[in-house]
Amino acid sequence: MENPALPQRIVVFDGVCNLCEFSVNFIAGRDRAGRFFFTPAQSPLGAELLERFNIDAQRLDTVVLVKNGRALTRSTAALAIASELDGPWKLLGLFSLVPRPLRDMLYRIVARYRYRWFGRKNRCMIPAQEIRERFLEEKPAAAAGNGPENR
Repeated sequence: MENPALPQRIVVFDGVCNLCEFSVNFIAGRDRAGRFFFTPAQSPLGAELLERFNIDAQRLDTVVLVKNGRALTRSTAALAIASELDGPWKLLGLFSLVPRPLRDMLYRIVARYRYRWFGRKNRCMIPAQEIRERFLEEKPAAAAGNGPENR
């Protein structure tokens, strides 16, 4: 079920994970059109979206891309995001040709060790000023034709 007040592309990420924070900043820096919005899994909106798509927030080991009312996870989400980034990053979408079980196996290895390899914080990331408007903690109020739902 799609909510018209929500943007078409929301990245739900682990807000205390350093690798996830790097990924959010990487995406935002290569998405000049501002198509992607972000919400930490620990936020009310993040928790609501995870629940809506039956993703266990307590065992979250994936980035989640909610796109047009559907949830994509693991390598499928990462490749869908990459395919919409500016520049050569779009070419990463070609890895969609690799069978998903193999892609997800590699994804799960990185996800399992992400805290050990990249560290974690005690609290959710605070977004830089340049991308703060693309962070959602709660459902945005419906805007009259110029809100994030139209991106």
